[in-house]
Amino acid sequence: MKTMIFFAVALALSLFTPALFGDNVRVLTISKTTSQNPSIFFSGVSGAPELTAALHRFLTACGWFDPAPNAKVADYTLEGRNEGSSFALYLKMGGAPAGSWRFARTADVRESAKTAVDTIIEKTFKELKVKGFCRSKIAFCARTSPGVSNIYVCDIDGRSIEQITHFRALCVEPCWTPRGLSICYSKYGRTGIDVLETTVAKPRRSRLISGSQGINAGAAVSPDGRYMAVIRSPDHQVDLYIIDLATGQRRRLTRDKAVEASPCWSPDGRFVVYVSDESGRPRLIRHDLQSNRRYRLPTIGSDAVTPDCSGSGQVAYATRVGGRYTIAVCDSTKNTNKRILDLPGDWESPGWAADNRQIVCKRTLNGRQELYVIDTWSGKARLLASPGIPVSMPSWSQCAPKTGER
Repeated sequence: MKTMIFFAVALALSLFTPALFGDNVRVLTISKTTSQNPSIFFSGVSGAPELTAALHRFLTACGWFDPAPNAKVADYTLEGRNEGSSFALYLKMGGAPAGSWRFARTADVRESAKTAVDTIIEKTFKELKVKGFCRSKIAFCARTSPGVSNIYVCDIDGRSIEQITHFRALCVEPCWTPRGLSICYSKYGRTGIDVLETTVAKPRRSRLISGSQGINAGAAVSPDGRYMAVIRSPDHQVDLYIIDLATGQRRRLTRDKAVEASPCWSPDGRFVVYVSDESGRPRLIRHDLQSNRRYRLPTIGSDAVTPDCSGSGQVAYATRVGGRYTIAVCDSTKNTNKRILDLPGDWESPGWAADNRQIVCKRTLNGRQELYVIDTWSGKARLLASPGIPVSMPSWSQCAPKTGER
C-alpha cells in the first residue's frame, strides 16, 4: 500500500496541468536580476512579414536577448533585407557593425528563423556552449480525456505542437534520448506500467524497453545513450535499476523498503540522482555508480522531488516551501542551494535546457496549469504553453544541428 500511495503522490505532483497552445509571450519577474540580458531592437525583414514574425519569436524565446521598444534604448539593433531566395541580417552594437549573415530561405519560415537566430546567439555570446539551441524541442504530456494522456512536443517558443504517441492510455514521464531522435516514457496498462520508446521523426516506431511484471517507470537515458535508469518492481518491491540498452542486462542499485522515483543522470554518467522516501519523506539521493556509494543531497524545504541534472552538474528540483511547491537549484561546485523563484502557485517538474541556463517546468495556479520557462541567470520566467487541458512533466531535448547557413 505504501508503494502505490507514494507513486500516486509522485505522479500527482508532476502529471496534470491546464493552459493555451497559443501565441502569448507573458514575462514575469521572479527576483532581482543578477545578470541582465542585453536588449535588442529588430526592425524586421522588409517584404517578409511571416519571416519577420518568426525571427521576433525566436529572438525572444532563445532567452539570450530582451526585446527593446526602439533602437535608441537597445544595446543591439538588428535589421534584415529580403534578397529573394535568401535574406541578410545586420547586427549592430552601439551603432557599430557587430556581424552580418546571409541565409537561404526555405519554405518553412520558422526553420529559417531558427537557423538565423542560432547563428546570431552563437556568434554573440561566448557563454553559450551549444549549437543549434533554437532547434531543441520540449516534450510534455497532455491529458485529453479521463485516463488518456499522450506525449507531445513543441518548439522553444511553444508553437509547432505535435502529438507523438496515440494511445488510449496514460502515457507520462517523457525523457529524450541524447540525440533527440526519440522519447522514452511510461505507459500505464491494465496489469502494470511499461517503459516504451517512440521515434520523433515519421514514420514513427515504438518499442518496449522495460516491461516486466509490476512497475516500470521514471525512465532516464544516460548521456552516452548506453544505459537507462528506471524504477522497477518485479518482486513487488520498488527499486532503482540500470538497464544496458544494447544487451538488456539489468543492475539493481537499491534493495530496501524505501520507494524510489524520478532518476536522472549526472552529465558525465558517473552518478544517478533520484528520489527516495527512506527517511519518511521524499529526499534526493546521489548514487555513485562506480563505488556504489550513495548520500543524501542537501535540499531546501521539504518533500524534494523530480530532480534534473544540467550539463554543468547543477540539480534542479521541486520542493515544498510554505505549503507550496517551488523550484530550487543545488550547485555543488559553488556550494549553493537556493530557491530560484518566489511566485504564486505550485511549480513542479523542472527540466534543464541544453544551455545550462533555462529550465522548463509546470505551474499550477487557481486550477490553471501552464508550462513556463525559467531563466536562472536573469531572474525571469515566460509562459511557454497554456492549452486549456492538463499538461505536465516537460522535458527539454539536446540541441539539433543548424542547417541552411551559407
